[in-house]
Amino acid sequence: MTKNYSALHESMQTRTLANGLRICYLPKEGFSKTFAILATDFGSVDASFTFEGKRYDTPAGVAHFLEHKMFEDEDGNALQKFARTGASPNAFTSHTMTAYHFSCTDRFEENLKILLKFVFTPYFTDENVEKERGIINQEIRMVEDTPNWEVFVGAYEGLYRNHPVRVSIPGSEESISHITPELLYTCHRAFYSPKNMALVVCGTADFEQVCRMAEEISPKDAPEIGQRHYGERRAEVHQPVVTRKMQVSLPQCMVGFKDEPVPAGESRLRRSLIGDLAVRILCGDTSPLYAKLYEKRLLGRDFDVDYSLIPDGACALLGGESRDPAAVREALERETARLAQEGIETKLFRRMRNALYGMRLRMLDVPDLYARQEVASVFAGEHYLDFAGLFDTIHAEDVQEMFRRWAQPNRSTMSVVEPK
Repeated sequence: MTKNYSALHESMQTRTLANGLRICYLPKEGFSKTFAILATDFGSVDASFTFEGKRYDTPAGVAHFLEHKMFEDEDGNALQKFARTGASPNAFTSHTMTAYHFSCTDRFEENLKILLKFVFTPYFTDENVEKERGIINQEIRMVEDTPNWEVFVGAYEGLYRNHPVRVSIPGSEESISHITPELLYTCHRAFYSPKNMALVVCGTADFEQVCRMAEEISPKDAPEIGQRHYGERRAEVHQPVVTRKMQVSLPQCMVGFKDEPVPAGESRLRRSLIGDLAVRILCGDTSPLYAKLYEKRLLGRDFDVDYSLIPDGACALLGGESRDPAAVREALERETARLAQEGIETKLFRRMRNALYGMRLRMLDVPDLYARQEVASVFAGEHYLDFAGLFDTIHAEDVQEMFRRWAQPNRSTMSVVEPK
């Protein structure tokens, strides 16, 4: 099926194969590089699930470990195969997905074949799993020594009591010591089913050929997807403050506001747009509050804002270096309460909405970012290009209602990394 978005001068072709694999082609005529991403709706939060009648509570970090091991094949390493074609491959694991991708200027079909083959054909042995364990242990030690990662993990620990998002994506050295080839095969069967996956190509390619290759290489039968368990939810945050001590010159802080999950049937893309708008109005780098706090030297250029959707949850995260984290938190909570009560100035709302629209629009000319946004939207049953129409449905009252939820008692937490 071809969908045209005339207002954006963009189009896309989509198809769902008989085995459930969703394919999207985002044409970019005149672009020299083509980007392809094959992703599964399986991330670090999907650690507990029921599959084929059995309950699994897997060690933290299993999704990330599986990502590392997927590049191994009986006839060699996929990275070496990509190196021979001149492609640039990589992969990532987030809270909610695992994705494998490459970009290339030529030999696209050859590279796509490599991608499809290694992702759908797992190959794990005791020896190669043990070897990878050492590599991932080094990665874990590295991220645990990174202040902005630790303050991020701490924010989720404060927000949630028992949601698996509390746990660092790569797990710990202790948790990954329990990962076996058999467990990796189980997770692959449970979540690397074509019906739980999507392939997005952005650039210049033959859509029909992409579909033929995917149909030929992906499994003909798609097993049922594992049923996930995320624990019970509470409206209040788990801890008001989470503190760590590390070798830093200035404290790092992150303030989190706990939001309600997206109700069934509501557009996750629309909620994401409202959330992005809210954090930018609250303390984005062109907001009035940011200017005040920057002038007082309470925050710097590294201060960042984000709105995140996770299964059974949502939250706003705002943070960076600060000589007085408590003062930053107080200012953010006070401004949230004011916006919830008084609403948003019309001029400020329009300026921020136009800026966010422009940012989303510019993303269409960055194939890797565009394709990643499309994959996330496909998993939510939407398409990224729908954002243009959704913007017309977002009003200042929608953002004010979000601030009202954040301003309720016990809805905020602060993670701090203090100097030793």
